[in-house]
Amino acid sequence: MPAFTLDSRLDGAVGGKTAAALDRAFGMKTVGDLLSHYPRRYAKRGELTQISSLPIGDAVTLVAEVRRVSERRMQARKGSLLEVVISDGNGELSLTFFNQSWRMKDLQPGRRGIFAGKVGEYRGVKQLAHPDYELFDDEETARMTAEANANLPIPIYPATSTIASWQFTKIAALVLDGLGDVPDPLTDDLRARHGLLDARSAIERIHRPQFPEEIEPARATLRMQEAFVLQAALLQQRQFVRALSATKREGGALLARFDDSLPFPLTPDQVSVGAAVAADLVGEWPMNRLVQGEVGSGKTLVALRAMLQVAESGGQSALIAPTEVLAGQHLRSIARMLGPRLAPELMPTLLTGQMPAAERRKAALRVASGQARIVVGTHALLSASTTFADLGLVVVDEQHRFGVDQREALRSKGSSPHALVLTATPIPRTVAMTVFGDLDVSTIRTMPAGRAGIQSFVAPLAEKPGWFARVWDRIAEEVGQGRQAFVVCPAIDAEKPAKDASEEEPEPPAEGERTRWGVVQVAELLSRHPAFESLRVEVLHGKMPSDEKDAVMQAFARGDVDVLVATTVVEVGVDVPNASTMAILEADRFGVSQLHQLRGRVGRGGIPGLCLLVTEAPLGSPARERVEAVAATLDGFELAEVDLELRGEGDVLGDSQSGIRSSLRLLRVVKDADIIAEARVAAETVLDEDPALVRHPGLAAAIERRVGAAERAALAKN
Repeated sequence: MPAFTLDSRLDGAVGGKTAAALDRAFGMKTVGDLLSHYPRRYAKRGELTQISSLPIGDAVTLVAEVRRVSERRMQARKGSLLEVVISDGNGELSLTFFNQSWRMKDLQPGRRGIFAGKVGEYRGVKQLAHPDYELFDDEETARMTAEANANLPIPIYPATSTIASWQFTKIAALVLDGLGDVPDPLTDDLRARHGLLDARSAIERIHRPQFPEEIEPARATLRMQEAFVLQAALLQQRQFVRALSATKREGGALLARFDDSLPFPLTPDQVSVGAAVAADLVGEWPMNRLVQGEVGSGKTLVALRAMLQVAESGGQSALIAPTEVLAGQHLRSIARMLGPRLAPELMPTLLTGQMPAAERRKAALRVASGQARIVVGTHALLSASTTFADLGLVVVDEQHRFGVDQREALRSKGSSPHALVLTATPIPRTVAMTVFGDLDVSTIRTMPAGRAGIQSFVAPLAEKPGWFARVWDRIAEEVGQGRQAFVVCPAIDAEKPAKDASEEEPEPPAEGERTRWGVVQVAELLSRHPAFESLRVEVLHGKMPSDEKDAVMQAFARGDVDVLVATTVVEVGVDVPNASTMAILEADRFGVSQLHQLRGRVGRGGIPGLCLLVTEAPLGSPARERVEAVAATLDGFELAEVDLELRGEGDVLGDSQSGIRSSLRLLRVVKDADIIAEARVAAETVLDEDPALVRHPGLAAAIERRVGAAERAALAKN
């Protein structure tokens, strides 16, 4: 039989029926996809899994021993019920089979095996209904092979209800038996320096270790492979961009006039980052830069100065924002900064999906003709009907809200336009290397002068329920001094959590964990609160019509609203210097970065900011730790590291960063920071010496597998 390669189709290796099941369960299409599905842990033949800790509803695979077997006739329906009780020595789990008496021959008390299924519960007893199982050899054979098998680890794979771990073990063994040579993506030097295995041995030993000691060297090899291939892919993407020729955008009178009109000096970081951006815009290849900075650090000003440099030659800039509210805020902010002389020349134009048809057509015409040299919009900018006369710069705000494909779709509307990515969510160094390794990263740390700062306090209702009343009194006191306040809620309506939350809303709470305070409930509470009787309270959330949302935000910005009760729709881009106070209800339901972003909406002017983090999470719980961490510091970069440690990089990277930027398997960006950094240096060396990877076919093939057709298409748009 001809040997398989990692690129061989699965149906040719395991048969059409099994291949289809693997595709449905895990999205696997090739032998390489299957063999990169690594065991999550290993069991020993004598090990019994902790049954007492199995969560209800989870698909599990466990090693256990049969204790009791019984069969009885069913009363409500025809047939019999076979019940098998298995144990780990501490807890017991019931296996139930309908009309399958023949299983009693195998499932004898004392037999051990691997059992897999979804954990259910019946009359207070945990059970698996119709589980898959594989019993270990019978006792006589076991005695003969005990010595040989005593240390043989049993791989336990991430499984589904249709493919159990032991079934996957058999499939992997079949494929490994037919696997031929595996080209090595690592250089000989890198492998020798770290004492790593060759690629074929690493795959064999992670799936079929003969001894426990073989597992870690295999993992170490595959971890370095993953880091090296990922970094090489990102650096290659940078090469692709730098192979393109860009239209040079020289600055001139427009930028000079704008700088002269500014009523304040630029911060040192705005100057240095602005200089780097300006140099990129006149470079040989398209700019590909990420600018990260704290909320209110002046990233929009840096982006606007870049837009003016592009506009000098008649080029257009498109700023894409994740929500309509934020897009509207950006447009007003840009128009205000440009002033009455520059704004008419550049004609900043808003283009969103919910604009009235006539208004949208008018805006689209200004964009297509090149009359609008600054365009701000939402996903509407990506539609096929939106065209530009000369798109020179793409600015992506709040990068984490957009996927790779969306970003590249906008860039494809120009001829190799420059790209500037903004984020107010500070990114830990290792995440920046792993997720944004193809971008040049700039950081704005210094804040504009005149900011009064923010004080943050936790209102711990679990220990001090009386503080809830004090929160409302404190807000009323601030408003009484002529200031304004936000109240942020985790849902629109606690009585009716949305099944499909819009992109502007927080995720609905898990079943059984309904939120107590939605916008609806808080507005109703405040309508009856004596201290709020004379205050102007309005609500804002993502399900409101676009014009209504905009009207509320403008009224709040003008000072016509005292208290704004809102969802996280106010998380970014809302700039109201007179807003001094924010209360975040059920703060434990939000992530660290999100709390920090929300808090940045107050203390933006000369008035000191106050943030009240209201939580019922008990002291010492992970949820409470998150809230306490935010209250303890205003340093977003410090909080980003805390966030990464508390949540793990799976959540931090997010699903929206598709393709090469996510789906880390063995690599962990916190724990493996040193490996990622070394892989980066090694990949740079290889690509400097061999840009086309002619002398590194194993690496070239691994990148091709790592970066699929969809990602290649996206890269081509660069």
